[in-house]
Amino acid sequence: MSKEQTFSTILSANPYRKDFYAGTLNSIIRIASPSFSNEQYAISFLNTKGFISALIGISKNVADDDVYDALENKVYEELALDMAVEYQFQYIEAINNTTDSERFYNVFIVDPLTLEQEFASTVEAIKYIDQIVPVPLLLKSLYAKEILESGSVHGFIYFQENDAFFTIYKDQEFIYTKSLKYSLKQMHERFCELLGEPIDLMNFENILSTQGLNPTNAEYQKNFFKLFGEIFLHINDVITYAKRAFEIKQFDAIYLGTAVGSISGLDEYAQTFLGLKAHPLAFDYGFRTGETVVDQIHQLMHLYARLGSDERYECNFTIFHRPPPFAKRDSGKLILVIASSLAAALLYPCTYWALSYVEEFHYALMNQEYEKVHIEKMTREATINLKMANKNAAQALLDKEKTAYKQKQDTLIQVNDKKVNYPMKAKIAADFTRSFNQYRVKLQSMGYSEENNSTLKTFNFMLTASKTQDITALLKHLTDTKRDRYDFGLQLISYDSNSSSYLSELKAVLK
Repeated sequence: MSKEQTFSTILSANPYRKDFYAGTLNSIIRIASPSFSNEQYAISFLNTKGFISALIGISKNVADDDVYDALENKVYEELALDMAVEYQFQYIEAINNTTDSERFYNVFIVDPLTLEQEFASTVEAIKYIDQIVPVPLLLKSLYAKEILESGSVHGFIYFQENDAFFTIYKDQEFIYTKSLKYSLKQMHERFCELLGEPIDLMNFENILSTQGLNPTNAEYQKNFFKLFGEIFLHINDVITYAKRAFEIKQFDAIYLGTAVGSISGLDEYAQTFLGLKAHPLAFDYGFRTGETVVDQIHQLMHLYARLGSDERYECNFTIFHRPPPFAKRDSGKLILVIASSLAAALLYPCTYWALSYVEEFHYALMNQEYEKVHIEKMTREATINLKMANKNAAQALLDKEKTAYKQKQDTLIQVNDKKVNYPMKAKIAADFTRSFNQYRVKLQSMGYSEENNSTLKTFNFMLTASKTQDITALLKHLTDTKRDRYDFGLQLISYDSNSSSYLSELKAVLK
């Protein structure tokens, strides 16, 4: 069941920019001062700098109940994590990476201190957060709602104020994510260095969102192209690594977006620089907004919260749970126990006398019923005992007949096996001898054996030849012509200096 069916409002929180959007039905509105409410479902996200992601493989023999413990051990071991820190981690199965012997999982690891520090102000305002999702997993909703087609390989590049990330989805499933070097703040700092003079961050973001990569100021335009040349050189290295590591031949599309909205000319620049088909990461989610530009991450959070549990990744890092119902709180339980005790104390005297009279009447009725049932019970027990004696006698006779039948059956099976399956040794030896002569191989000796309690019948031929090629050619001939009747095995070919010949033992197991 989706959260839209359970709660009247969905509240999305960006802990890094400290902004909030409330969603009801198909509308999203920015909330300046959010507050606690039991009727709202609160969702937030972790940017890629806030967690470690890794692809971890474990044996398929590990039971589902033991997957968490097995992954925890490998995470600490393979990532060399500090054993003194109790990291939180969540995982999703990497379906596309499964092998014959191992299952692979995308594991997300978070330091609890990171959660406490980054979400402190958010929790102070709304008291709880129902779900905290790693930001790349929010993109799963694009496929669940069929905004993007399945069966494709898509790359997503998104620039936020404090972070930037590159994420890959293949066949609707998360594959890989990587934090990029240039957030919007880092872009601003680098742009100021290239320009040689400081400009305000808000002014920088406004130029990008309104004028794009071709601003009216020629000096700005020149430095924008230098800046994004450095950015996409870094992104190209990341894409090259990802294609090699995950055996991706080609991306069907790359989607680019920023927290300040679409940047004019960015997708054309990316397509030219990377040689990949690029589009703006700006989808119509069906939400009515009161603003011209709403951060795509907020819209993705609202879309993700509306998905059913079978449509999204169940990966939740929240440690800020909503207060339990009154009856489940310790104080509530104490109050309810006291109230129940007082009610019971007042009702006890009257209830005791009433129940005593009821029980005496009930006892008299049950005693009469017992006498009738007891007589019927004794009669039926006698009948059952007689029938059980007859049954045991019949069972003994049946067991005797079964034993006799089994003995006769085993005898007939042995006779049939000897008659049908017993190999004609002389005929088989003559047949093999013709093949030996054909390939100039001599037979020194021949043996035959049958394993106890098995149907395996094995012929052992000690062979000699002047050349090893004659023996190997013989084996190839036998394998090609007699594989439907025999399984062949050739022991190590050795050289006998006394006879100047090569010796080997050929085994032929009759199928």
